Amino acid sequence: MSLQQGSAASIPRDESLPIAAILAFVGGYIEAYTWIVHRVFANAQSANLVFLWVNMAKGQWQAASHYVQPLAAFIVGVVLASWLRWAAPRRAVRISVLSEIAFLFVVAILHNQLPEQAGTLGLSFVAAFQTVSFPRVEGWTYNSVMVTSNFRQTIEGLFGAIAGGIAPQPLRRSYVFGTVCIAFGSGAASGALATEASRAYSLIVPVLLLVIVVWLCEQRPRDADSQSIAAREGSVRT
Repeated sequence: MSLQQGSAASIPRDESLPIAAILAFVGGYIEAYTWIVHRVFANAQSANLVFLWVNMAKGQWQAASHYVQPLAAFIVGVVLASWLRWAAPRRAVRISVLSEIAFLFVVAILHNQLPEQAGTLGLSFVAAFQTVSFPRVEGWTYNSVMVTSNFRQTIEGLFGAIAGGIAPQPLRRSYVFGTVCIAFGSGAASGALATEASRAYSLIVPVLLLVIVVWLCEQRPRDADSQSIAAREGSVRT
């Protein structure tokens, strides 16, 4: 059951569309940066997995090993972020975003000394944290670091509206996911331009945007914390 059926006031602050759009922009930005600089994907682990198996099938073990690091870092990031949501649900979002900011700073600082390790490990770790920490927008499951499922939701929402769906706001679903898709694409374009212009300073942009996310998350009323956590846990169970 979607939380969209409830009132807008019941939506947790970290599930709001503005925050989802900013995170999608960051996801696209980092993906473009990682591909241009390191020729791997920080977010699209399916692509890394395909490249890994293709190179293994060809017996190109050195090339295959290039994709092991981001996959391993993503796994570790998912495990740690999941543990954080279990151990400290009230502070998980804040800690997760602050961890992303810290890792982006590390990547920027170590880029010249340890470009491969900083890029493939740090950015994949950041992507994993963001995916686990922000799994929903307005009650719908989405992904802020990949676009395929969001694009599918946009098309399905449009089809449902045209076919005469029973949702109270039939076009809202398409609007939400379409906005996320556009934000991701805009982030990828901006990331490509900024990275080509200045690799040394291009990661400042996602850091600043994540600071804005922290600020926006802190704007929610303190008495809404328990309701937000209960709603999130209940939706996960269903």
